[in-house]
Amino acid sequence: MKKLYEKKEILFAILWIVAYCVAMSTLKEKFGYDHIYVVLALSIFSLGIIIFVRKNKLEGKYGLRGFPSNMKKYLFFIPMLLLATGNVWDGFSLSYKGTGLAIATISMILVGFVEEMIFRGFLFKAMLAKDKAIVAIIVSALTFGIGHIVNLFAGQASFETVLQIIFAISWGFIFTMAFYKSGSLIPCIIAHAMIDALSLYGADSNFGDGFYIGATIATAIIYCIYLSRLQSTINN
Repeated sequence: MKKLYEKKEILFAILWIVAYCVAMSTLKEKFGYDHIYVVLALSIFSLGIIIFVRKNKLEGKYGLRGFPSNMKKYLFFIPMLLLATGNVWDGFSLSYKGTGLAIATISMILVGFVEEMIFRGFLFKAMLAKDKAIVAIIVSALTFGIGHIVNLFAGQASFETVLQIIFAISWGFIFTMAFYKSGSLIPCIIAHAMIDALSLYGADSNFGDGFYIGATIATAIIYCIYLSRLQSTINN
């Protein structure tokens, strides 16, 4: 794994993404996020990522050394974290009950970690080393969004999947820009986990979902324009 990473970092990232998408689409279709098998699979992915990063001392590269010491410099995280609560803006309604809800919540938190690491960490950083920043940002965001097409194979309606892809691409730009400008992936992991976990607790309505998607698209445009004009705060 280390040799592949050193010689072909982009391929390394793509293989992680493909393995994750194939595994999770299969497991989600067969069991659902409330099954222990899904938690085990996500735990294996998470553990594999953590071991690889720690063994090769890549915490700094992938923004895992903790929050910035001077948080006043990073107030631009606040809109991202507030927007991450959007799934409960129109009320609460539990998708699962009892143990199933607890398992699904853990699954969603792990999804947030794994997806940020493979899309923002592995892929974005690999692209950034080879191409201009704008190319790396666009590829990371689009790949993240298009990756949700696997939900079609899990039985999700096509129109719902298209909306989810648009929603995910918007978030992909937000996460990638925030990581690029701050050098810390931890706020992105937290926000991503919040979005996914709160989707289990939020009321599901066409108006509420449409409003949240629209708000996310608008925020992504404004947020990314704003962040693009900021000087990178990495190591500052």
